[in-house]
Amino acid sequence: MKLVIVGSFAFDTIETPFARRERIVGGSGTYCSLAASFFTTPGIVGVVGSDFPEETVNFFKERGIDTTGLEIKEGKTFFWEARYGNDPNERTTIRTELNVFKDFKPVLPPEYRKAGIVFLGNIDPDQQDGILNQFEAPHLVAMDTINLWIREKPRSLLELLEKVDVFFANDEEIKMLSQETNLVKAGKKLLQRGPSLIVIKKGEHGALLLGKDFTFGVIAHPCDEVVDPTGAGDSFAGGFLGYLDKVKSLTTRDFRRAAVYGSVMASFVIEDFGIERFKTLTTQEIKERFIYFKKLVSF
Repeated sequence: MKLVIVGSFAFDTIETPFARRERIVGGSGTYCSLAASFFTTPGIVGVVGSDFPEETVNFFKERGIDTTGLEIKEGKTFFWEARYGNDPNERTTIRTELNVFKDFKPVLPPEYRKAGIVFLGNIDPDQQDGILNQFEAPHLVAMDTINLWIREKPRSLLELLEKVDVFFANDEEIKMLSQETNLVKAGKKLLQRGPSLIVIKKGEHGALLLGKDFTFGVIAHPCDEVVDPTGAGDSFAGGFLGYLDKVKSLTTRDFRRAAVYGSVMASFVIEDFGIERFKTLTTQEIKERFIYFKKLVSF
């Protein structure tokens, strides 16, 4: 199998109670692919402007990420600005500028079309569908979304859900899309739309996996100080899918372990702003934190 990640590659301006960072590298595709790169060699599909730093593209390559599908166009890179309150789960979007991402209509490189695992990051569902149709016969299709698309394109989103195996979303988005107030009922309702697995991201409370015949919960890593929560969900997806691509297996046991690795990767990215923690992270640290996670839930 080969993992191909479709998503945004962006500049973020982030303000938290601790500090403010201007125009740091972010985007769903960035976080997801870097997290996955500690397990496998993913390919990426996205677009950046001519202002996107060459050193970041080189960092992708150093991490073993295939950048063949990353298009560089004249113009400005996607930009997003947000502010977090004292509760890291509370976020206010200040500004969004699509720039070169606005008219992006990717054509997959031929070698990507045979991908075994596909991740559709939280972009326009019509765009997600158009990209998905270019793949030949993936073993696993996963997707993420945000409340913007649930509000603006719910029908497209639900139609796309019928073609997806794994659906990642946070608890608010799950309830919003399903129009249910109970989280478990909401997840089970979405399972009926087509996916075989719903992964509900719950921020500092971990994640909940709902399958057709199993339920599994994973806690978040106990953390004294969340420096920057941006990218935690995408890093979770990257660790989850990267692990599955590494083991070349899609059993229930694999999904459970993948969820723990997803939580491990999310726990690292929040320790610093943007992608900085990934620049120093080692496989030994990942191994040690995975073992720590096992101790946390053993009784």
